[in-house]
Amino acid sequence: MRIKIGFIYVIEQYERGIVETFGKYSKFIKPGLHFQLPLVQKTRTRDIRQHTMDIAPQEVITKDNVEIKVDGIMWVQPNDNEEYIKKTFYNIDNWKAAVMELAQTNLRQEFGHLSLDESLIAREKISANLQHSLDDLTDNWGLKVTKVEIKLIDPPADIKTAMHKQKTAEQERRAMKLLATGRFEASEQDKFAAIQLAEGKKEAEIRVAEGRAKAIELVNEAAEKYFVNNAKELKKWETLESSLKDNSKIILTTEGISPNLLIGDLPIKLDNKK
Repeated sequence: MRIKIGFIYVIEQYERGIVETFGKYSKFIKPGLHFQLPLVQKTRTRDIRQHTMDIAPQEVITKDNVEIKVDGIMWVQPNDNEEYIKKTFYNIDNWKAAVMELAQTNLRQEFGHLSLDESLIAREKISANLQHSLDDLTDNWGLKVTKVEIKLIDPPADIKTAMHKQKTAEQERRAMKLLATGRFEASEQDKFAAIQLAEGKKEAEIRVAEGRAKAIELVNEAAEKYFVNNAKELKKWETLESSLKDNSKIILTTEGISPNLLIGDLPIKLDNKK
């Protein structure tokens, strides 16, 4: 309620209020211009916007008996209907202080159900549990807890030192594992390259051998095609020459082999045609 002139006043858009007549609730009022009877009526307003509230740092003990320091933040909003606005005035005297005490108590309980290791990785779970618990507990006060966040989880110094050493050792172990993996992969690559080289060399040798075999085959085919008939002819005349070697001779002419028989000093030509 920002403006009040005598019995005239204005309720802002983000406010809701109640009017009491002779100390007794008489009506619920919404934003706008209103009137009240001096000395007879009293107007009380409530800011229905979300209120940001810090949960002060406190020491809590985990399930495994480790003392840690935690704090948080929450957002609380009075409900805007008549029934709940009445509760914020008549069911609780100082709702902000009450909500804060309730939050600290429930925060200790949440961490008491978890070990240190669980606490360090369960921020979201703890926040969600707190939000639901506080929202249920404050409903009778006309309030709604819309969100809770855990800002700090601070273990003792010796625990943090041990955790740091453990983390360092884990990082070194991972680095060594990565190095070993890299070496193994490099070795496998070298092995694969050697196999590929050997297979390539073997393939080349096979191809060379196949080439040579093909060449020999071609030579044989050529010999069979072009020299077999002449070889037979030559063999025939070699036999003739052998049988008549004392009285014959072989004359090579442009037409082939021409055998001649010598009778005395007179040569007689033998026809080699059939």
